[in-house]
Amino acid sequence: MLDVVRLRVLLAVARRGSLTAAAKELHYSQPSVSHHLARLEAETGAKLVQRAGRGIRLTEAGRLLADRAADIIGRLDDAAEELASHVGLRSGRVRLAAFPSALGTFVPKTATRLALDHPGLRLEITEAEPPEALRLLRAGRVDVAVMFRYDDTAPEDNGIQMVHLLDDPSYLIHTGPQDDLTELAEHAGAAWIGGCDRCRLHLLDICAKAGFAPRITFTSDDIVAVQALVAAGMGVTVLPGLALRAHRHPDVSADLIPGSTRHVHAAVHGDPPHPPATQALLSALRESL
Repeated sequence: MLDVVRLRVLLAVARRGSLTAAAKELHYSQPSVSHHLARLEAETGAKLVQRAGRGIRLTEAGRLLADRAADIIGRLDDAAEELASHVGLRSGRVRLAAFPSALGTFVPKTATRLALDHPGLRLEITEAEPPEALRLLRAGRVDVAVMFRYDDTAPEDNGIQMVHLLDDPSYLIHTGPQDDLTELAEHAGAAWIGGCDRCRLHLLDICAKAGFAPRITFTSDDIVAVQALVAAGMGVTVLPGLALRAHRHPDVSADLIPGSTRHVHAAVHGDPPHPPATQALLSALRESL
């Protein structure tokens, strides 16, 4: 039987890339980390790590076991949290991943609501764009992932339940006069500023539907920097409403783009009923909108 402590050691080495960094993360000595890896190799009969210059790297077998270890340990941690949460939500933690404009708008209200309703429950927050948030959720490293998707976004894996929170319209951000009847094609010749991977794909899609391919000259998911660049005449961009609620530069105009809406969801692993701590977080999210 595989030893869970040794799986945690392998996972730390995979995450940190060295014995020294893994030992620091786990609060072990480096010889202790080396011992656990050697014992794990003996248990599995497989070579899991190999020298690479002055450091080490995982072998193919090591990477395979580390991937499985992430799932196993995530589920074990989930079980521990579920047991703790059943004690009247008086203690324990619940973990949330969310994208930046959610963190800048309704997530702080969620934290306040959760603290009022369940003062013994500790909320841990990680900033992550949707693909990374879903990876954290699948690995059991977060309990809820606040994410967004567009109508043309590929569906998520089986086993992920999507709880709809809100629909978030898109806006063309530029320096011209405000025009509720603006068309994307009017800016076909402009320089465009792209956002995160999912947003950039959506930008390409809506521009293609408008009959042109945008000339993307700069990419950033920093909504403050993007709006400052637009205000400086460096290009135009598309931003969702939540981003404008989180920050609005005084020198840009925002025109609603009809038919361009992203859907914001809270993603959880598995079907209800959810653990009490997870359900408490979902309720706090809905009440904060």
